[in-house]
Amino acid sequence: MTATVAPAVGPAGTLVARRTRGRVLLLLLSLAVLALIAVASLTLGVRDIDVATVWQALTAPVAGNVDHDVVLDQRVPRTLIGLAAGAALGLAGTLIQGVTRNPIADPGLLGLNAGASLAVVIAVSLLGVTAPLGFVWFAFVGAAAAAALVFSIGAGQPVKLALVGATVTALITPLITLVLLRDPAAFNTYRFWAVGSLTGRGMETLERLWPFVVVGIVLAGALAHRLSMLSLGDDVARALGQRVGLTRGLTAGAIVLLAGTATALAGPIALVGLAVPHAARRLVGTDYRWIVPLSAVLGPVMLLGADVIGRLVLPHSELEAGVVAAALGAPVLVAVARGKSVAGV
Repeated sequence: MTATVAPAVGPAGTLVARRTRGRVLLLLLSLAVLALIAVASLTLGVRDIDVATVWQALTAPVAGNVDHDVVLDQRVPRTLIGLAAGAALGLAGTLIQGVTRNPIADPGLLGLNAGASLAVVIAVSLLGVTAPLGFVWFAFVGAAAAAALVFSIGAGQPVKLALVGATVTALITPLITLVLLRDPAAFNTYRFWAVGSLTGRGMETLERLWPFVVVGIVLAGALAHRLSMLSLGDDVARALGQRVGLTRGLTAGAIVLLAGTATALAGPIALVGLAVPHAARRLVGTDYRWIVPLSAVLGPVMLLGADVIGRLVLPHSELEAGVVAAALGAPVLVAVARGKSVAGV
């Protein structure tokens, strides 16, 4: 009879298991933080509402109750849009940095925000669109068109992608300014969208766009392992059996879905897509199989957290989430510029 010998678990296996447990705990902790911020988003603001009242509004709303109306009509849509847009921005930034291997890449750098902004300006100035729900499809199409242009010109060349994106932004920005200077009414409408905010968007907006977020999230999860190989370089990825062109094409599609939807939902919010991937890499290392899910959680943590902070810093008033998010993300940009970011992008 031949004895079966169980494989020995050496120090390397023990280290891998310990790292895996640590990453799982970090992900669970991040989910717990996100849950707390979501509760804060439903309860805190110019009008503070206790948790019990929020729960009653969600489970057994009373017609005519002002607190219930505030929760259901304003804070629930605001919170859900923050969750969706934050996850989309975090993942879009992660995918962009992964496919370009550029630590300062984000939707703004690749021209997606500029493309969305130009489309919104055209909709407002030439077509008379004034409602946020009307901006949605124009912003989405503008971001998608800018992404398609940038990836078609700079395909397969990470450095060229960033340069093309910066060029597209530089070309589009004066056009936006020219249109707005000629049309003061369009400027007044556009400026509220351009600052980046979770307010003024109803559930109708989210109901039309959530499928794009879901498809983008699924694609990002499916591409995580491919991005880990791609981060080693094109030649190594090909040697490991990966079709690099296909990976870049699928990643570009996911970026269009995620960044376009996030911009359509919340406006061109800056630095969330830059800061979140760096934070995720510092916490779990350079394996995109962990970076991707953590970024999907840290994105809404940052965006919803910025929105809650914006409600509290000014008495009887609010700062837009885009302004606060930029202030939170600026130190990350400074750290990257000083060379303190984690390698492996």
